[in-house]
Amino acid sequence: MFEVLTEKFSSIFGRLGNKGRLTEKDVDEALREVRLALLEADVNFKVVREFIGKVRERSLGTAVLESLTPAQQVLKVVNEELIDVLGGSAAHLAVSSQPPTVVMLVGLQGSGKTTTAAKLANHLKGSGQRPLLVAADHRRPAAIEQLAVLGKQLDIPVYSENTTEKPASVCSHALKRARQLAATWLIADTGGRLHIDEAMMQEASDIKEALRPHEVLLVVDAMTGQDAVRAAQEFHERIGLTGLILTKMDGDARGGAALSIKTVSGVPIKFVGIGEKTDALETFHPDRLASRILGMGDMLTFIEKAEKTIEMEQAIRLEKKVRHANLDLEDFLEQLKQMQKMGPLNQLVEMLPGLSSLARRTSVELDDKKLKKVEAIILSMTPQERRHPDTIDGSRRRRIARGSGTTPQDVNQLLNQFRQAQKLMKQMARGKIAPSMLR
Repeated sequence: MFEVLTEKFSSIFGRLGNKGRLTEKDVDEALREVRLALLEADVNFKVVREFIGKVRERSLGTAVLESLTPAQQVLKVVNEELIDVLGGSAAHLAVSSQPPTVVMLVGLQGSGKTTTAAKLANHLKGSGQRPLLVAADHRRPAAIEQLAVLGKQLDIPVYSENTTEKPASVCSHALKRARQLAATWLIADTGGRLHIDEAMMQEASDIKEALRPHEVLLVVDAMTGQDAVRAAQEFHERIGLTGLILTKMDGDARGGAALSIKTVSGVPIKFVGIGEKTDALETFHPDRLASRILGMGDMLTFIEKAEKTIEMEQAIRLEKKVRHANLDLEDFLEQLKQMQKMGPLNQLVEMLPGLSSLARRTSVELDDKKLKKVEAIILSMTPQERRHPDTIDGSRRRRIARGSGTTPQDVNQLLNQFRQAQKLMKQMARGKIAPSMLR
């Protein structure tokens, strides 16, 4: 996510930090590079111009240029202005005082609307709500079936009718059914087309009139850049939106849509889709995303993911083992499985301050396939070998390699890396390495 922009920003502010005291010329040169980086990332021209103007005005003040750390102060200004461009603060869903709260999803075909409906329902179910999904997309033949399959997988009820019925009527009937089921949320998946047309907008207006939704969310593909921004403008003008869901954010290396859409359309981003799995939907936090764009990580999201997947007893037991420097390969395998539950490794690395930039500088490939290879190697060992890796000789290495479908060299590499980690932990346990040295 935003890989290109993060790399360029890290380079720009790295050079600025090496200058010590800053002049007006230094700031202007850095902002010229920032401007080009944003335009290359497909950010709206007017948004870039306004952003650079605000950053320049604040950065050239005496409080910044005459401070002891002017480069850090400029970075602080850029971070704050990025947060403002992205929406300022998290925009949460409106909740009805009398259930169900009604959410209407709109968008073009191919934006991931049906999958997003299921993801949103799953997200709400995870917080103790009782959602009902409504299959009101009669334009795409497979949409009803797709939503039914997803609903079954997630154990979430789906309301649907014959495609000869008008979607607005289906939604009216679904609202009655939601009250009968005591559902707390109703999420309607409506029809889209490959382009905006009068028929689609009229259908959306009819559904909105029938449902009187508390939220009208536009689902847009982040990878379409300024096309997504234009779609948001038009949908908002024609039917009125309360929020946006940006899908495929994990595949968007540039970020033009996310950095333009709130300012241009005036509609806040409420959720982002970060993968294909049904749990890959996150509440949008402007401050956290700005931090990730600037390469400063996102520890809050990392901690939230860890709290959902890592059991406290396991964490306490592991902490004791690390403190006493007696971690073995069984512990390593257990932590590997916990990390895999948290999500793709490349997404986790983005959240840890400095780690993504370190990976780029050292050309480390952060590939989930490599983790699976490591897991296969450890699982091919006997319990005794996992607890006492020093007992693994040449013949054992060859047996482990055959069992895991790898090579003896792969087994050697893993054992060497594990020994280095053990050595580091022993030094930490003896107090020879201060935590600050590891940053």
